[in-house]
Amino acid sequence: MAASRDLEKAKEAYKEKDVEKMKQAHSVRAPERHKIEAGKYVKSLIYGGVDGIITTFAIVAGVVGAQLDFSAIIILGFANLLADGLSMGIGDYLSSKSEREYEQGEREREEWEVEHYPEGEKKEMIEIYEDKGISSEEAQAIVEILSKYPKAWVDVMMAEELGIIETDESPAKNGIATFLSFALFGFVPLITYVIAQLWPYLVENQNVSFLIACIITGLTLFVLGSLKVKVTGKNFIRSGLEMLALGGLAAAAAYGIGFGLRALIG
Repeated sequence: MAASRDLEKAKEAYKEKDVEKMKQAHSVRAPERHKIEAGKYVKSLIYGGVDGIITTFAIVAGVVGAQLDFSAIIILGFANLLADGLSMGIGDYLSSKSEREYEQGEREREEWEVEHYPEGEKKEMIEIYEDKGISSEEAQAIVEILSKYPKAWVDVMMAEELGIIETDESPAKNGIATFLSFALFGFVPLITYVIAQLWPYLVENQNVSFLIACIITGLTLFVLGSLKVKVTGKNFIRSGLEMLALGGLAAAAAYGIGFGLRALIG
């Protein structure tokens, strides 16, 4: 059964501090679950993309700073897309899988304790509610009602006692989303250099190529930073500028290191 609240509208109302809009958001049913299924993987998509574009652009800047051969950008850039992209995707899959296994193990333990020693679990819940400022009598009343519904009881124990909020995200889909996002956005700094293979002018004028790559990457970083508000809920302009600044800092550092090493090695 869908909740009688539209979460997205409620968030908008909070940002605008609009009480009437907040009331309206709580008077309608939330969208069906399948309509927000893709939203579960926004975090993997955004952070995979951020990592992809920043690391690839840093490689491009480092190669340009070191004044290496034009083809080195293509070779190192695509090597980074594949190797780091797979690493990120596999890492996301394994961490999500481990988290799910841990949550499932804790749920099974709580279910076993509720089944074999319900009085002890009731005592724990009463103490938790008392710590929140609820009177002993009311805490006992709440727990007595809750204990009639084992699944809901365990759900509350997971959240209140262990601080675990379970999700139904797929570890495999998380990993795939991270890899694809890394590869897609990581390709952005390389677009100019791929086009250059068909346009000799860009090969002959590497400063122009790098400038175009900087502009395209900067715009994409700003857009990615703006999209990050889907996770953080912050101001999209500030978030976009922050992402642009961080990406620029990483690229500047890589460029400086490349330039310095070339000067050192000669």
